[in-house]
Amino acid sequence: MPTKNEIKGMKEVMPRIKREWYDQLIVVDANSTDGTLDFAKKMGYTVVVQKRAGLRGAYLDALRYVNGDMIVTFSPDGNSIPELLPALLDEMRKGYDMVIVSRYAQGARSYDDNLFTRIANKTFNLLINTFFRARYTDAMVIYRAYKKRLIHDLDLDKDFSYLPERIFKKPMSWEMLMSIRCAKRRMKVAEIPGDEPPRIGGEKRVHYRWGFAYLLQLFLELFMWR
Repeated sequence: MPTKNEIKGMKEVMPRIKREWYDQLIVVDANSTDGTLDFAKKMGYTVVVQKRAGLRGAYLDALRYVNGDMIVTFSPDGNSIPELLPALLDEMRKGYDMVIVSRYAQGARSYDDNLFTRIANKTFNLLINTFFRARYTDAMVIYRAYKKRLIHDLDLDKDFSYLPERIFKKPMSWEMLMSIRCAKRRMKVAEIPGDEPPRIGGEKRVHYRWGFAYLLQLFLELFMWR
């Protein structure tokens, strides 16, 4: 659970996560100044202070503390609905390598999208499905569960997988790359529908350079990784 100045969302969302839903809850905090870190400690969560930049940096900083073989990435800013966690984990237990909570599946909707993010997400999804013979409705979303071994098996922890971030000077996350490489390996993937509510506090971090970086990464995947 990556955080940066998410105290409003944390106070609203975290009390809704029941203890019996998880074995371990790790908060990776990027030097918040609004009390997020103190709140996470008070709640008794495992707290990691982020050292590396970006969302992938948060994941990698937390990885050494992960005890289980299944990971859920969750946004505490209000975008991820905690009540969907039991259904997400139940689906994973059917033997899938990854299960995505899709904002665009039938019956679900994003209330946080603007015109730019909706067009970008839909475009990337179409390209991934076309080039890699996948059937995603939401290949980009953070809210998903996956087997821990995928991080190593798909080289998601390797810097060479993220060449475009050196060109565009923006740290990249691994959601899109995970979706693409699961499709290339024909891994068992499923989706469940889940709304994306509006963000509660925090900062919306979207930049056009990310769009160009992910677009280049997508096309590189056609040739560079098997």
